[in-house]
Amino acid sequence: MYAFDYQRPANLADAKAALGSDARYLAGGQSLIQAMKLRLSQSETLVDLGAIKDLKAIRMDGANLVIGAMATHASVAASAEVRKACPALAELAGGIGDPMVRNMGTIGGSIANADPAACYPAAVLGLGATIQTDQRSIDGDSFFTGLYETALKPGELITSVSFPTAQKAAYVKYRQPASRFALIGVFVAQTTGGVRVAVTGAKGHVFRASEIEQALTKSFTPEAAKNVKMPTTDINSDMHGSAEYRAAMISVMASRAVAAALAR
Repeated sequence: MYAFDYQRPANLADAKAALGSDARYLAGGQSLIQAMKLRLSQSETLVDLGAIKDLKAIRMDGANLVIGAMATHASVAASAEVRKACPALAELAGGIGDPMVRNMGTIGGSIANADPAACYPAAVLGLGATIQTDQRSIDGDSFFTGLYETALKPGELITSVSFPTAQKAAYVKYRQPASRFALIGVFVAQTTGGVRVAVTGAKGHVFRASEIEQALTKSFTPEAAKNVKMPTTDINSDMHGSAEYRAAMISVMASRAVAAALAR
């Protein structure tokens, strides 16, 4: 690992002030630190956000569930407010990685990192969430722009994520056995604005499966989702699964997610 300066500010203002030209925010470090250990990433300064209590809050704001960017996966999974407002989100958080990852990793760090196989991005698109930063609000549908790329500007800091509550929702993933990331993960939700289906693990970034959304709008049943034949355009193909396999698994995981949503 390359040498770096470590700072741990106690509030948001100090965190912003500490961010220099070659500094990065540390929001759990479950991806960044590993990349730095392998010398795949380098920064002169790491600004650890872990001491900023205001970024860890979980609360209801009307009909929206607001989760602070530094809330850990474990705290989201255990939160009574999350379990009541959106049990699918609590279950998603509880299935991320292993206990160490869940106790260190954060929702803001996961979303900002935008791993193509991460779970939280599926919830952002599946529920139509809004990402709040220190500068603006960003609609979830326009947040993820490419492989490890987001709409965040340099130095922009996620402060919270606001999730509208859904009538029915569930997330189901097929885990890659070694990493526990989603080989295919599908978040399905019946919302006031219609059916939303978000897929992670299949392409360079999370996306909405409009074909399955249309089928479920007509009939919100597992059979309707499973009968959709997803196109293989831009679908990943590697040693873990071909494009054809992943495309087929999208419909299968969507079907299981619908079944789970209906069973609540």
